[in-house]
Amino acid sequence: MPAYPGTVDWSGENPGMYLKETQDGPFVTLLSFFRVVVSPHGRGNALLMLRQPQQSGDAGNVCLTDNEPLARWLVADYASNFGAFKGTPGMSGLRYAGLDSVATEGDTRSTYSEIVRGDGMEVRMSWMDIGEPFALEMPVAHSATGRHIMLSLFAGAGRAEATVDGRPLPGKPMPRDMVGRSITTAFLAFSETWIRP
Repeated sequence: MPAYPGTVDWSGENPGMYLKETQDGPFVTLLSFFRVVVSPHGRGNALLMLRQPQQSGDAGNVCLTDNEPLARWLVADYASNFGAFKGTPGMSGLRYAGLDSVATEGDTRSTYSEIVRGDGMEVRMSWMDIGEPFALEMPVAHSATGRHIMLSLFAGAGRAEATVDGRPLPGKPMPRDMVGRSITTAFLAFSETWIRP
């Protein structure tokens, strides 16, 4: 069988939580976690956390990472193009800080958590009521960057919670459609690979 054509820019995991208070309201918490195994900048982890998405500058918006060149590249070339993040004031003046450790807990069949420690804080993201996983291929015309084919395995979560040092961040996941699947704005994304044709 032939190999998939194109250049792999990065591959790994990218679960996220895009939380609102109401369906038609603004996002009040945005989190995107990257666990990258292949990239031009090597391996690494990065948690992009906008605690005040609608405010720029020093508003608790931070990217915790153990590979800052990788994190800055992911934010500039990828996350800045994600629908929930694109044009968001919180992306302006984003602060970068060191990441000390990352751990996972639970099981993707029910409840799954990522626990990130760094910059004197512990951030816990928990996805609950996880739905059936499905694989997808997002063509260039529909991918966030408009320059890549994106392959991934997604699973939506009916409920989700994000905490910083045990204190819950505001918002909850909202229903959304993805390639004809009803999921939410809190999701797991594994085996994610961005290919430049």
